[in-house]
This record gives sequence, C-alpha cells and structure tokens, in this order.
Amino acid sequence: MKLFVGASAARGVAAALMALWLAPASAFDQDRLDQIDFPVRTVTVVVPFARGGPTDTVARLISMEMAKTLGQPIEIENILGAGGTLAATRVAHATPDGHTLIVGHLGTHGSAVALFPKLGYRPDKDFEPVALLTEMPVLLLARKQFPPKDMTEFAAFVKAHTDNINVAHAGFGSVSYASCLLLNRLLHVDPTGVPFSGTGPALQALIEGQVDYMCDQIVNAVPALREGKIKAYVIASSARDAALPQVPTAGEMGLPGFQIGAWTGLFAPRGTPEPIVAKLNAAVSRALDQSELRSKLTDLGGLVPRPDQRSPVVLAQLVHDEITRWGELAKGAGP
Repeated sequence: MKLFVGASAARGVAAALMALWLAPASAFDQDRLDQIDFPVRTVTVVVPFARGGPTDTVARLISMEMAKTLGQPIEIENILGAGGTLAATRVAHATPDGHTLIVGHLGTHGSAVALFPKLGYRPDKDFEPVALLTEMPVLLLARKQFPPKDMTEFAAFVKAHTDNINVAHAGFGSVSYASCLLLNRLLHVDPTGVPFSGTGPALQALIEGQVDYMCDQIVNAVPALREGKIKAYVIASSARDAALPQVPTAGEMGLPGFQIGAWTGLFAPRGTPEPIVAKLNAAVSRALDQSELRSKLTDLGGLVPRPDQRSPVVLAQLVHDEITRWGELAKGAGP
C-alpha cells in the first residue's frame, strides 16, 4: 500500500522520523505494555459521522478486536456535524488520558484546515497520532438510471447539464465532499451539492434516485454495487480493486488526476502520555493482524496497512501531507 498523496516526496523524512519513533518505542515491549495501568474504564472512540457509513464500519470492526487486547469495553460514539469537525474539536479538547479517541480521516485531519477558516483545532498540533487503520479507495458512483454509460459519457453529460445535476456528500469538509470537489474541478463543472449527515444517508438517497452522483469510499459502496442498486464509473486509485475488479481506474478512463486515498487513522488528544499511545498502537496492530478482521476489511475493498505503516510517525506525516495538498485545491471552495 502506498503512503497516499504527497508522501513519496517525504519518504526520506518519514523514514528518519520513524527511526526516532521506533527507538524509544522499542522500550515498550509487551511485558511493559501489559504493566501500564490503562485503560481503567470504558474507552470511547468517537466517529465523526452517522452509524453505518465507512468510517463507522471500520471503527466498529477494529474497536471490537482492540477491546479484547485492552481488557476494557470500547464504546463507539457517533457525533455528527460540520463534515466531522465538531467531533474532532471535542476530542481535541478532551482529557488526554487515552480514554477518548477519534477515528479521523482525510476530511477531519487534512482538507478541513483549508475548508474551515475558523476550525477549532489543528490536526497536526492538537492530536497524538496513534495508528493508521485503513486506506479506502474512492469510487465515483451514480444512481442506477443515470444516463451516461461510462466515464467519457459521464464527463460530457455533466458538463452539458451541470445546472440540473446534483451531487450528494456527507457535509462540507467530509471525504465525500473533498473527493467530488477534486473531481468537479478536474471536469470544470459546478453541480448543486446536497449535504447529508453522513455517507450512509447519502448513499441511501443515491439508491433511491433522489440524487445523481456522489464520491464514496469503497467500503460503504460495495454491498449496493454487488446488488446492482447503483453503478460505479471509476475508482480513484492507481490500480483496480480486487473487491470490484470490473471498475476501471480513473487513469484508465483518461482522468489520471482523480486520485484519492480515503484513509482512516486513530488519534488521541495532544498530551496523551507516550506509554498509553504505545499501548493503543500495539492494540491496533494486533487487531489488524487478525486474519478474520483483515478478510472483512479487504472483502469490502479496504486496504490494510503493513506493520511498518502503522506507527504514529507515519500517520503524522500523512496528516502533514494532506494539509499541504488540500490547501491549494480548496481555494475558493465553499459549502
């Protein structure tokens, strides 16, 4: 799995930083991690979108396995609003003891900095990165009866009817918003945006034909696609996905600039002690090594990071890269 957008230019820096991380972290062997008095009660993992969406699905699958390792229950709390930034703001200001965490992603910890001038937190300063969880390629989806048959026809049709076409998203600043912002900029179109409380409700509206198209993470879309309820034009990655091998890449269809890796990562509030972060990181890694969990994620089209991609420093570098990338793209964007 690649290190997503912009990371290739920073691999040297990432490698150096990883060395710095791994050296002190090596002191936290499993025996010492087991001796850390954490957690002492239920851990709350905040999901910044509605239940049933891709971020929620990943959070629930991984948290279930983490709870077995940590020895305490993990409760999922869905906090909606402002493209996930309300939830991120709350967690950024939570007590830094490891008992309140958030599953962040490209939206909350990347594009939000550019899209929200008065953002109540800094993704690169107000959180302790714990671990990268998944990468979920983005698909360009449409209602089943949308006229275009392929990406070439899609581009021509949307350009010709842009004033009468609408695009669903999970709120300003969300992954679905940012992804279709990139797509629409590449196609030079400006359809009407229709916000929902999450990609789960947005996808349901697409299935029911209430909206024309949307950009969604593959984990959320695979079941509906397999049942023939919607259709997919392209996948925004460099290679086709084994879960949907029939869907061509954007590059294959003449749109190489449409590249989006909708990653998810686990974050704690800034100031959370290093031993606690290390114990959480170990619990994530152990969860991702479980064959049953890996099968569930890959069957839905998700990509599981290799062990060397799970350290806090890799996630920190990814956040930095995303903030830089979306700063230029989002100029002039608005709800």
